[in-house]
Amino acid sequence: MSVDQYKKEVGMMNLEKLIESRETISDATFPISDKELLYRFEKLYTGALNDVLREFCLLDQALPGHIIPLREYRTVAGFAFTVKSSPNVQVTGEMEFRTHMLDAMHEDAFVVWDTSRDKKATLWGGVMTATAKGKKLKAACIDGGIRDTHQILEADFPVFYEYRISNGSLGRCLITHYQIPIKIGDVTIKPGDVVVGDIDGVLVVPRDIAYDVLLRAEEIKENEKKIFGWVAEGQTVHEITEKGGYF
Repeated sequence: MSVDQYKKEVGMMNLEKLIESRETISDATFPISDKELLYRFEKLYTGALNDVLREFCLLDQALPGHIIPLREYRTVAGFAFTVKSSPNVQVTGEMEFRTHMLDAMHEDAFVVWDTSRDKKATLWGGVMTATAKGKKLKAACIDGGIRDTHQILEADFPVFYEYRISNGSLGRCLITHYQIPIKIGDVTIKPGDVVVGDIDGVLVVPRDIAYDVLLRAEEIKENEKKIFGWVAEGQTVHEITEKGGYF
């Protein structure tokens, strides 16, 4: 009896499609350079991008509202570098694993950190910020705590976070994975996705559709210029909607 026949006979679950959906990481390339792609995303804003994602039937791409910017940032965009940690008393091996993770971080990365809803530790601080900036990362989004806030502010490195507390991470949490698919709130984030952050929070654009989303968002931005112009001219809401405007 073959393996497939055996599975059918004993009723074993077929998980291949689920595994493919959850764990496959896109290696899609773009018709423009990565640098240009991110530069053009940074000329946009999360609200316009979110509206475009709705057109793609993706309504849950914004990270939860409890994740806020440390400053009122203009738009920053990068490629997702994912990290997963969880509350844990173990200390052995943590620093070595963290070193490997930091070595793997690359230029133009936007760190997105799933803390398993840790409420006691900080996962990002001054040294992490200095390291990230030295490696030319774009930003970090921590679904949890940060500390050394003055050092982060002085470094002028964009950070999005939930809370601030002086507790360090060692002995309180354990980094278990990096560069794997993660989920924060309702959003699945995979390595290489385009992550965009601004004063309104953080948004994830799946890599496979990132270029198409970019083009449509640029179109919307141009349309909005016209609408703002019509409003400034004193045209009525009816006149504007008749011409395809929206509010």
